[in-house]
Amino acid sequence: MEIDRIVAFLENFAPLELAEDWDNVGLLVGRRGAQVERVMTCLTITPASAAEAIERKADLIVAHHPLPFRSIKRLTDETTVGRLLLDLVESSVAIFSPHTAFDSAASGINQLLAKRVGLTEIRPLRPLTEDPAIGSGRWGRFSEPLDFDQFAERVKSAVEVAGMHVAGRRRGKVAAVAVACGSAGEFLEPARQLGCDALITGETNFHTCLEAEARDIVLALPGHYATERFGVEQLAQLLGDEFGGLDVWPSERECDPVVWH
Repeated sequence: MEIDRIVAFLENFAPLELAEDWDNVGLLVGRRGAQVERVMTCLTITPASAAEAIERKADLIVAHHPLPFRSIKRLTDETTVGRLLLDLVESSVAIFSPHTAFDSAASGINQLLAKRVGLTEIRPLRPLTEDPAIGSGRWGRFSEPLDFDQFAERVKSAVEVAGMHVAGRRRGKVAAVAVACGSAGEFLEPARQLGCDALITGETNFHTCLEAEARDIVLALPGHYATERFGVEQLAQLLGDEFGGLDVWPSERECDPVVWH
């Protein structure tokens, strides 16, 4: 089938107008009329995941993080971005990225993350449309409040990590929780204003951690990769179900670049 059919499906699933203004989403490399038989999803296009796509003869990569992300003035092999793009273009591999549109979609990564953690009454942290199912981040409540240790174990289990950083309050009960995948410390204040006891995000800066401490809110940081990778695995399943004639798989080579030591 043509790439355009897959692009149309993805844009309906995660409308590009939901993306943040600073983002770079949609079909970033490739011809819309090109034929597709094999599709790989991944969180990020790296030397390892790009090589996998080329070796397994993927026609399209659906990568959560855009490549390129920022504007580039030249395309040479002198930079990592340039080398990756040249390798993929020379191998006729197209690139589509839904990024923050996928984060905010009705069935996007933040909705999935909120469900994995076990929240109920899930709503957007920052509504983007009149549809109450669409917006940036999510927040909700546990059916029964958890103490801090129970909450920490719940988060680690939900995103399958052995450990995580925690800042702010580390005592008392946790009932209302906000989630914002990736690097989303800017949602700390909206979460606090909604009365949340905790914010789960992948990573953030030192000063946001200090602000969580000052505001007496739990900040759980299990890692950027951990809060998003499951989303591209789910996306591979979704594409495979929608387009039965395609060979679709989530990258088997990409891994978290940050490890516990």
